[in-house]
Amino acid sequence: MRIIPAIDIIDGKCVRLTKGDYGTKKIYNENPVEVAKAFEGAGIQHLHLVDLDGAKAKHIVNYKVLEQITSKTNLKIDFGGGLKTNEDLHIAFNSGARQVTGGSIAVKDPEAFKGWIAKYGSAKIILGADCNNEKIAVSGWQEESDLDVLPFIKSYQENGIKYVICTDISKDGMLEGPSFDLYKRILSASKDIKLIASGGVTSIKDLNTLEDLGCEGAIIGKAIYEGHIRLSDLGTHL
Repeated sequence: MRIIPAIDIIDGKCVRLTKGDYGTKKIYNENPVEVAKAFEGAGIQHLHLVDLDGAKAKHIVNYKVLEQITSKTNLKIDFGGGLKTNEDLHIAFNSGARQVTGGSIAVKDPEAFKGWIAKYGSAKIILGADCNNEKIAVSGWQEESDLDVLPFIKSYQENGIKYVICTDISKDGMLEGPSFDLYKRILSASKDIKLIASGGVTSIKDLNTLEDLGCEGAIIGKAIYEGHIRLSDLGTHL
């Protein structure tokens, strides 16, 4: 299972939110490149980079941070937040992203998102299936849709999607453990999906459980920044 630390960006700084609430913003480092270098120095190979300004603005904003990290590390980055147009995607890939995540667009403009899958292939496009009470949330988690997460993922799997990041928003930043039951049901309903679990990872034990469930990757955010998981503890998973 891939271990994927997260860097969330507001105003070019490394921050974390709780349950996606921008009012809970906590700045952990003014320089995200320093954070990314520390991850790489610990043996990490992958990074989940989220443009929270972009998610709010509904277009890519912090691509310069992506450029800086890709030029100064060898981390394989998946980038998300505010990607709505072909131009946004072009900027993200040109700035060094290996993969991009589409969440809101997959809800609000499914034909455009299917076009991305067709154009770039299932290895480069990740479906963002973030949910609250199992309903898909969009626009930086500021809006809730009426779409249920399991059939939402299943429908895109039928359209060629392979990678899915699923965050249970109620768990995000709470340091109370992931939604194991939800992930188990997703993996049961959508065979062969490469599921990346996000939200609530608090301990090495959580990572072991997610691996046992069959998750392809696990995103870790606040647990690292708050010292619940030390980078040195991740050695057995890398």
